[in-house]
Amino acid sequence: LMSWAFDLLTKYRAWVILLIVLPLGFAFDWLVWVQRWITRNVLARATTHDDRVKEVQEQVKTWAADPNRKPMCTDRSSWINLSTRFFNKKDCRKIKVSHLYNILKLDKKKKTVWVEPLVTVGEAIKFLEPQGYTLEVTLEIFDATVGGLALATGMTTHSHRSGLMHETVVAFDVVLADGRLVRASREENSDLFYALPWSHGTLGFVVALEVRVIPVKPYVRLEYIPFHSQKEYCAAIRAESISEDRPADFLELTIFSRESAVLTKGYFADVKTEADKSKINSLGLWYKSWWYKHVEKYLRRGRGVEFVPLKHYLLRHNRSIFWVAADMITFGNNWLFRLALGWLCPPKVAFLKFTTTEKVREMTFTHQVFQDITLPISALEESIALTEELFELYPLLVYPCRIYDHTEGKTQHQGQLRPPRPSEIVPGTNFGMFYDLGVYGVPGQVKNKKPYNPTYAYKKMEEFIRKVGGYPFLYADTFLNEEEFEETFDLTLYKQVREKYGCNRAFPTLYQKIKPEVDVVKIGERAAREFTAIAKANK
Repeated sequence: LMSWAFDLLTKYRAWVILLIVLPLGFAFDWLVWVQRWITRNVLARATTHDDRVKEVQEQVKTWAADPNRKPMCTDRSSWINLSTRFFNKKDCRKIKVSHLYNILKLDKKKKTVWVEPLVTVGEAIKFLEPQGYTLEVTLEIFDATVGGLALATGMTTHSHRSGLMHETVVAFDVVLADGRLVRASREENSDLFYALPWSHGTLGFVVALEVRVIPVKPYVRLEYIPFHSQKEYCAAIRAESISEDRPADFLELTIFSRESAVLTKGYFADVKTEADKSKINSLGLWYKSWWYKHVEKYLRRGRGVEFVPLKHYLLRHNRSIFWVAADMITFGNNWLFRLALGWLCPPKVAFLKFTTTEKVREMTFTHQVFQDITLPISALEESIALTEELFELYPLLVYPCRIYDHTEGKTQHQGQLRPPRPSEIVPGTNFGMFYDLGVYGVPGQVKNKKPYNPTYAYKKMEEFIRKVGGYPFLYADTFLNEEEFEETFDLTLYKQVREKYGCNRAFPTLYQKIKPEVDVVKIGERAAREFTAIAKANK
């Protein structure tokens, strides 16, 4: 009976999402917002940031005095973050940090903003944009937190000029395993500062961070440039990513097939003339076409120019969760659906995770792909071919991004990312040009009922990542064993910092934190046998 029900829900998934998940997710999101509003505007007003930090310190000191102590973690529920995993917090001592989501100060002179770690991207944009600023690097999803992006990783279409999110962090305030509060920056506790990015909360509790902001204009002037040749679009993205001749503020490549792609270049802009006003597209409105489908139109239209309100541009992928929502709601970009119910989108990730069953959890990596991978831009063509071979899906997303070599100078701390190989360094700089390859959706083999082995596909991609000197984003499921993980990342500084700051008993290791809570290799092999049986039955 359960199998029959599951098959029925799978077959009519779009309608289940439309009639149940979207309305309940909207109500769920509203209740979470009300709870946060009350906490922030009523309860939190009785306390200062210093009070909240002292509360964290006291909890940690109490833990340290307990002879039977277990490793610590935050009290934030696993279902509320954007990771595909569910870290088991039952085996840890939970430390309350869920009240740390206040914006503390904008320093216009230094061009930085101090925030508590659970401030979301959407909240930061709402606060900064009216004052003429935005985060230098962020993410296009409203609910991503600034602290999460700094301690895991984050990037955007400005990363070809700034690097990953953690490169824009000026300082972290951290409560250590013994309850001390320290500041980590390039000048102070620099070893901790460089080890915190990609550490996923395994070195201490970040209670505040200072992040760079950049001045902005009300609009982004977008240039859409279509290509029908892989050779041409790969050459274009490489040239634009390091261009010093009117460099783009934002740079994005959406690949729709091996030979077709649209390059999007964005520049901060004012809109003054009537001609420019006629080109304004408020593409974030609920009834507008999903961003990636809008971009795809330029393959037929040819080159084009639009002016997009800044907030709409910064959150352009939010409504369709890049293009993941298209596999959930196949008619989601239909104009009638958008007009009538587009305001319910996107499906709330937290609610989807909150209601995840064991079978649905397995489907997140056997029937779907959620991967962001940082690779040297020299590997672009090879990565596209391999992704097509392994997953048979498009579109693919490409954001150019700097990876810096921090091994020269006073600190000589590189963190978990190795310096770019000498052949990847851009001449005259201390960085290599990499890119984020975003692979999201249902593999073509699954859609077309063909044989598909998730374990083989993921392991093959991870082998390629190691070969070319890239890195998988660790929000997603990894098939790496611990030896492969330590081959992929440089944990030298990380291990030194764990020892120096007393983290070994206090926090899980990085691999323990990011390892999926289920046996993805075993489940992937089992799914492969099921896909093979389905393929044979459909011949």
